[in-house]
Amino acid sequence: MLPFCLIGAYSVGTNVGDGVVMWVFGIVGYLMKKFDYEGAPLILAMVIGPMMEEALRQSLILSTGSFAIFVTRPISAGFILASALLLLLPLLARRRPSAT
Repeated sequence: MLPFCLIGAYSVGTNVGDGVVMWVFGIVGYLMKKFDYEGAPLILAMVIGPMMEEALRQSLILSTGSFAIFVTRPISAGFILASALLLLLPLLARRRPSAT
């Protein structure tokens, strides 16, 4: 099965680098499966990450480098507060003793 994958990766772009990329991502996928990592968050981060970085850069340019632009509007401040609470919720739940 592996030779067919290599032939397919090479034939699409006639580039040996495509086969190397296939090997690297195959190893990453194997390690993620072995250590029980989910693939969806990684794919989302790779797709949405550059767009979010560009939006952050534009916002900081508009505000001349001040991060206060993210908390001056109630909606954005609410989203930041909700994000912080959702990030801290597992830590708070772990510290709380269970009822049973």
